[in-house]
Amino acid sequence: MKPAARPVYLNLFRIHLPLAGWVSILHRVSGALLFVAFPFGVWALSVSLSGEAGFQRMADWLMHPLARLVLLFLVWAFVHHFFAGLRHLALDAHWGLGLRRARQSSIAVLLASGLLTLLAAWRLFA
Repeated sequence: MKPAARPVYLNLFRIHLPLAGWVSILHRVSGALLFVAFPFGVWALSVSLSGEAGFQRMADWLMHPLARLVLLFLVWAFVHHFFAGLRHLALDAHWGLGLRRARQSSIAVLLASGLLTLLAAWRLFA
């Protein structure tokens, strides 16, 4: 009888992942981040809609540079999760399964999320 195979520890910093693998991991990370941030976003929306004082409180809070940086990170998470999710849906429909197309779609996801995040950063910090 063959012994059960032990789980293998995968150190992501020691193995070479293809670009599509990094996009997939970032898709999971951004989804988890959005899941954790969702209650805080609902709370902030609730406070801002409670009245003029609540709106001013949230507006003052978002003037802080650290809050803007957190907001920018959440913008990146949303944009990356959106485009990577579209990529995963296309792969589920068997579009772009070839190595070349998969690499191109990975680059497109990274470029689109990076460019839209830079646009948001310009808007937030300018």
